[in-house]
Amino acid sequence: MDVDSAKKRCSFCGEPGRADLPLVGGLGAFMCGTCVDYYGEVVAAFRQSGRDNGSPWEEMSDPEVLGKLSMIVRTGAQVDQFLLEWVQLARSRTLSWAEIGRALGISRQAAWERFARDMPDLEDPHTRTDAG
Repeated sequence: MDVDSAKKRCSFCGEPGRADLPLVGGLGAFMCGTCVDYYGEVVAAFRQSGRDNGSPWEEMSDPEVLGKLSMIVRTGAQVDQFLLEWVQLARSRTLSWAEIGRALGISRQAAWERFARDMPDLEDPHTRTDAG
């Protein structure tokens, strides 16, 4: 699994990761130190007051909203890559496509069709027995 922060981005602000200042997080979502500090303050203020200050996008202009779309696409691609790495991990442990499909809430065939092309060392499920 690729854990190099320099190849990731903060899922909250889009800041690229750096080797000298790693991102934190997991399951495909990562956070830079600036966002950790900011959102730590948001959580602390909520705990103290019990009030949510609303969503930041409610105050954004239309150009700001449009400007966030590409960041959301990059974050989605990062999560998709992380999912692929986890499926590769599952397959390296010889977990079946049926087990992976069940975990993802899809069929065995749908799991194979979505991920197998990115795993060239794996066989077509129609040519081998796959328990489950």
